[in-house]
Amino acid sequence: MFSRYKKSSSAQPVETKALKEAPVATPAAAPSATAVARKPIKKKSGEVVGTDKERKRKERLGEIKLELHRELLENLNLAALEKAEESDLRTEISAISSEVLESRNIVLNREDRTQLNKELYDEVTGLGPLETLLQDDSVNDILVNGPQQIFVERSGKLEISDITFKDEKHLMRIIDKIVSAVGRRVDESNPYVDARLADGSRFNAMVPPIAVDGSLVSIRKFKKDKLGIDDLVNFGAFTEEMAAYLQAAVSTRLNIIVSGGTGSGKTTTLNALSSFIDDAERILTIEDTAELQLQQTHVGRMESRPPNVEGKGEVSPRDCLKNALRMRPDRIIVGETRGAEVIDMLQAMNTGHDGSMTTIHANSARDGISRLENMIAMAGIEMPIKAVRSQISSAVNLIVQASRLQDGSRRMTSITEITGMEGDVISMQELFKFQRVGLTPDNKIIGHFTATGVRSHYSERFRLWGFDLPASIYDPTTM
Repeated sequence: MFSRYKKSSSAQPVETKALKEAPVATPAAAPSATAVARKPIKKKSGEVVGTDKERKRKERLGEIKLELHRELLENLNLAALEKAEESDLRTEISAISSEVLESRNIVLNREDRTQLNKELYDEVTGLGPLETLLQDDSVNDILVNGPQQIFVERSGKLEISDITFKDEKHLMRIIDKIVSAVGRRVDESNPYVDARLADGSRFNAMVPPIAVDGSLVSIRKFKKDKLGIDDLVNFGAFTEEMAAYLQAAVSTRLNIIVSGGTGSGKTTTLNALSSFIDDAERILTIEDTAELQLQQTHVGRMESRPPNVEGKGEVSPRDCLKNALRMRPDRIIVGETRGAEVIDMLQAMNTGHDGSMTTIHANSARDGISRLENMIAMAGIEMPIKAVRSQISSAVNLIVQASRLQDGSRRMTSITEITGMEGDVISMQELFKFQRVGLTPDNKIIGHFTATGVRSHYSERFRLWGFDLPASIYDPTTM
């Protein structure tokens, strides 16, 4: 049954050094119908694993795994594995593993044998040691600093993992497996790469010689279940009053920028805000790596593309945005604005695509405005600073600031409206903010959300659209 996943018996696998050290073993019986067609397995002297010290045990298990992995790669028909049922493949890997261990007189306890078979399956079909972390729902980010050091982020806090790669060669093999699957390469001449895993997770790698102490890998895991507004309120990211205001802002088609640092929850916030968009609207999304999970019916998703190995074929976010303007969108959502596409984004916001949204990297609403100005300057657009600011003030209505605090918690620390120009300065007013008051003994942030007492500049707009928010939500005493 499973023989279709094995290499032809005529294949001549290359012998490993370890397999040349001992005489050929004579099979005790004819192979079963599902046996893998491979060369006779050579025996080594008896070994017992699991009774030595933990460090030596792990090292020996790693050596056994490498040898078994070579055996699998040499004898399984890898081209047919994509069509294999998981249960069949696990059974076949277990059978090969058992036969090799028996031929070497290697004795493993049940726990070690189960773990070994799992790691072999991950090596053949997945991403080796990373598979365990990718399947752990409590892990948000995976950060690899060379083969022996892997950090993970759980609940906003980094911690070191006990999972490692055997060596740099092992780590590079997994990196190559990831990037080759999306038609890219990484080596000394092209030492860094961005990619997307099959599950949608963002992947970035930088390899030696640029990475001095071993390859650096960062994986931002894709959230299968997106968090809604109610979830974020329950988690304490913001209050019900702030949610009511944001619903009115999105529904009445204010142009919104979500600002924040790396890992502050910008994409999560953008996803949550998008839930307020009417299902009848046509939405186009543009991202470097597709992460947004909009639930509306009429959504067109675009993903930019870097140049190929010949330096050709690049499709930039700006290219996507220019094309999107010709596709009759009601709203345009850009996953992150970081370059020349800012010009087209602001023009779209100013020319009939109200309700558009994007994210930027900035530490405050005022810093966000400065960042927009800098991006326009870096794009080579020569405009007087007053004209640049006038363009921004007429395009952007609202800046939502997301922050990751020192205890790892994520909060919407500010909601700020842009109200126009006062001379050469963009005028802004903060409506809601997170007020920190101290730390608990275990370093948890103590604080609360508060309104500033300033009534929304867009209150009349809200009322005309049917969102007549009570004045009390802007009262500091109610929060």
